[in-house]
This record gives sequence, C-alpha cells and structure tokens, in this order.
Amino acid sequence: MNETSHHTPLLPALYVVATPIGNLGDITLRALDILQRVDRVAAEDTRVSGQLLAHFNIAKPLVSVREHNERAAADKVAAWIAGGDAVAYVSDAGTPAVSDPGARLVAAVRAAGLRVVPIPGAAAVTAALSAAGVESGSWLFHGFLPPKAGARRAQLQTLAALPCALVFYEAPHRIEETLADMAAVLDAGRLATLARELTKKFESIVTLPLAEAPAWLAADPNHVRGEFVVVVHPPAAAAAMVDAEALRVLDILQGALPPTLAAKLAAQITGRSKAELYKMALALKPHEQDKA
Repeated sequence: MNETSHHTPLLPALYVVATPIGNLGDITLRALDILQRVDRVAAEDTRVSGQLLAHFNIAKPLVSVREHNERAAADKVAAWIAGGDAVAYVSDAGTPAVSDPGARLVAAVRAAGLRVVPIPGAAAVTAALSAAGVESGSWLFHGFLPPKAGARRAQLQTLAALPCALVFYEAPHRIEETLADMAAVLDAGRLATLARELTKKFESIVTLPLAEAPAWLAADPNHVRGEFVVVVHPPAAAAAMVDAEALRVLDILQGALPPTLAAKLAAQITGRSKAELYKMALALKPHEQDKA
C-alpha cells in the first residue's frame, strides 16, 4: 500500500507527528501529507495546533489531549482507532512524548493492540546537539530538571560522573539558577553549549565553560529570553579516556594492518573520527605509509 498518495486511505493507527519548534519551514512533506489525510487530530493545545493547521490550509476535527487529561483521552482515541479511524497526535512544538505529552497516549494505544506510526521531524534536542560539536557521539537526554534547587542539585549529582554529554531543557525564568547549580555540581570548567530560541528569528548558540555562563546571561537582557537547550559536554577525564581507548585499539590493529585500514576499523570500534585516527596512526608510526 502506498501511504503517500492522497487517494489512498490511511491505515487505522495513531500517527505521532513532529511539528516545527519555531520555523514553520521545518514541517516535513510527510507530516503535511499525514495531517491532510487523517480523520482527526489530537493535540496538546488545540489553539496552538489549530493555528498550525490553518497556516497550511488543513481543516480537521481537533480534540485536546493534554497532560492533565491524557489517560482519559487515550481511551477515546484508542476507541476511534479500533473503529477504523486514523488519528494524528501533535504537541505544541517538536516531537511528541520527548519532554512533551504523548507518552501515555502512545502506551495506551499500544496496550490496546493498535498501531502507532512515528512521523519524525523537528526536535530541539537533536537540533542543539547538531550545533554543539560533541565529538564523542555519546549523550544522555535528561529533559527538564526539578524546579526546586535541592532536588535539582541532587539530580545533577547523580549525573555528574557519567562520561558523556548531558542534554537538558530549561525555561527562561529558571535558566540562571540552573546554570549556577550545574557549575557547582558538574564542574565549573566543563564546557556547555547554550542553544536559545532554536530555529526562530533570535536564535543564539554559544559554547563556553559553565563558570562563564552567568556572565554571558548578564551581558544582554535578551540572553535570558526564550526556551533553552543546554548541552553539557563530556567531562575532560571522559574525553581523555575515550582518546586512550581509541589509541589502544589503534595500536593493536596497526600491528597487523596498514594505517588506512587500521584507522577505519578503529573508528568503527570506538566511534572516533576515521580521519582523526588516521592522523594518530601516522603519528604512532610516522615512517610507515600504506603500500601502493
């Protein structure tokens, strides 16, 4: 069945549709196609989603599925799907169920033995990571920290020893205290990328040590406006461990293989850059070149 044709009915299912996080140009062709063809749209906020649908000239029945009514609304949505309907779910922005409502709805539909279809698209977490330059490729998405200082610091303490990047969402009215707690608990010298107002007109992305974050926020009143994604880069010790492991693997492989192949396999094993490992290979054995 070709599900991309406007003339082909959609299979009964819950279609979890990602929508733009700011720039409406980030809507996907597939998302528009699905929204045009479903029988109804369930939304975190029908007013917000109604504006989005109107912008793209899509008229569909809208039903509210918010955090406070998600369990009850899930039964209604599951009944519609069981009856043969195709239902889309959208949150206010980005990918549903990623620090947004939607997870309970998805779980309920799955528990009823019904189909769930992801329609991928914009997500603030991946947008921020793509611009942060985290070389290790290893990261943990935490989402929002607790609003109260004690609980926030306790949660950060449980994350402090992890040898990977940490990704958080934060609201503008808490960003200053959250960054201060991160500097105190995670190490003030650790790099962080602050991504603000992603994809919007006043988008700004800056990377600096956590110790310098308060000064950056204070430098311009606009720096504390808008929604934030905070990417705390891996601790220096973790980066050194990754380099040491990559070096060990490369050294073993180079005992039996030419530098190009050793670098290629080491990259596959460790996740490091092949080009970077090739330079390391030549540095380890500068007089050995690949044979023609």
